[in-house]
Amino acid sequence: MAENLAYIKSGYYGYPEAREGPKIPFSNTPGSNPVLRGLPLAVAGSAVANIRLLSTLLWGNAGFSALRNVDLDGYDSRCDPTVVPIDKSDADISASIKALSSSYNPNLTSTNRHYSIKDYHSAYEAGNVTPTAVAEVLLDLISKHPKHRDAFLEIKKERVIAAAEASTQRYKAGKALGLFDGVPVGVKDEVDLQGYSKCLGSGVDFTSTKGTVTSWCVQKWEEAGVVILGKLNMHELGLDTTNNNPAKGTPLNPHNPHYYTGGSSGGSAYTVAAGLFPVSLGADGGGSIRNPSAYCGLYGLKPSHSRVSGFPTTSLAPSCGVLGPMASSMADLEYAYRIMAIPNPSDSISSMFPVPVPKSVRQDRVIGICKPWFDLADSSVLNACHAAISHYESSGYKVIDITIPYLSEGQLAQAVTILSEISTGVPSVSGLTSANKILISVGKQTPASDFLIAQKMRNLLMQHLAFLFEQHPGLLIVTPTTPNAGWHISGGAADLKTGVSDANMSVRSMTYVWLANFSGCPAISIPVGRVDAKEGEGKIPVGLMALGEWGAEDSLIEWGRVGEQWVWENGEDRMGKPENWVDVLELAKSRQDIGKSDN
Repeated sequence: MAENLAYIKSGYYGYPEAREGPKIPFSNTPGSNPVLRGLPLAVAGSAVANIRLLSTLLWGNAGFSALRNVDLDGYDSRCDPTVVPIDKSDADISASIKALSSSYNPNLTSTNRHYSIKDYHSAYEAGNVTPTAVAEVLLDLISKHPKHRDAFLEIKKERVIAAAEASTQRYKAGKALGLFDGVPVGVKDEVDLQGYSKCLGSGVDFTSTKGTVTSWCVQKWEEAGVVILGKLNMHELGLDTTNNNPAKGTPLNPHNPHYYTGGSSGGSAYTVAAGLFPVSLGADGGGSIRNPSAYCGLYGLKPSHSRVSGFPTTSLAPSCGVLGPMASSMADLEYAYRIMAIPNPSDSISSMFPVPVPKSVRQDRVIGICKPWFDLADSSVLNACHAAISHYESSGYKVIDITIPYLSEGQLAQAVTILSEISTGVPSVSGLTSANKILISVGKQTPASDFLIAQKMRNLLMQHLAFLFEQHPGLLIVTPTTPNAGWHISGGAADLKTGVSDANMSVRSMTYVWLANFSGCPAISIPVGRVDAKEGEGKIPVGLMALGEWGAEDSLIEWGRVGEQWVWENGEDRMGKPENWVDVLELAKSRQDIGKSDN
């Protein structure tokens, strides 16, 4: 953080100098990497892991060395994108969290919506169902149905029941802790949870803390009374955007099982989209919250860098990765975010952030669109996104054209950064899937000089974004979340069994999401429509994304609420539950009623 204090703007620590970047034409050259699956993938994984020359050649083939050709003179390397908004008020954290209940405002008008946090809380208060009955139903569902089980990596049944029973007793005594009390949730395996291991979706144990601690943001949820059902599946090491995981199982998209959930927070996305939970915790180093949210029709928030404390969790991608919520509604997303983002006094950076209480949003409402970048999306995605943007215009948002230099090169720089950081944290590729043996081996070949060139590109982009935010107060940079509507499992069951490496599609799926990770800015994905699938029944959701200024989560939440209201007002074709959605509350009520009759 010390390096960032050289950059100061009134009201912030670490704010970059507002400086317009070079005016260069937009360019985009699709990759030309082969798709590997089955035996060829296994052979390639073994060869690249054992022959350094091959990994060096692949590093060059990925185009990473192209950053050397960009004129970055005059830009220092910036390795930490953290920017902290200063709030000198002494807000009472406990009182602020309690006040959240009064601002919680879910959209409860549609009959085709998921259950909300409020639905669970109301059912518990009325005595229609108990947290214990809900937990028992969920444990049965997960144990008996592989489609649910694949979303989980580890469950401690005794601990789940104990937490649910404690919540049940609080409701019976009229002493519920708040709206979150007794609500079932899950957490991505990337965080620490006391008593649980951590494998990061691989066959390797990464539990450096030996399961003795719980990450701060998870502690805040637990203190609010949630019932954590377990740790959720993820793409191995977070190193792709499908959540194809031959090592631990692959959760399939609840909207259409011929599609991936997206990754790397695929287990988190599945559990919310399928109706098991209203909220799950995800992690995002290169779109890993927003991509699966878009693919599964959810709301996903990638907070400002360091805004949510995972302490003592150590991210494999410390300068790109953040923790955040995924939910089936904006109200649930906001509520979960504000609790998990309570500053951690033991975390030197987190402690600098203000208490995340709702704040009035400035009147400026500006949507910036970099048209040639935006237009890279498929036509079906563009149609849904343009329809949503038209609504924003009619709702008072001004739409302007903006330019951002070096978008293709910037995506390369972000890829160099996150791949280098993750590969540094993985001492050996032994035990990893074939696809990740290749990626980690390639990442380890990044020269220090090229890594620092990538950080110069980070500084250039952050300074240009600061320039845009200064020129257009209230600016939100809007794009599709992904240029593609979902990711079709083109190789079918064979791909799920042995894995697949499709570098071109991986890069394309990250066309828009990478910038928020690299710059440290917050971003949000919301569902804005559904399109026909390539295979099977069940339409595929489309996501729209907004990137805001550092610390502008409140503006993004307001923007998300406007979009959510529009979706519900325009019919179920744009939004709604998947056909195989699970009615957890009804199942729990039936279970509870049977128990009463037996007595």
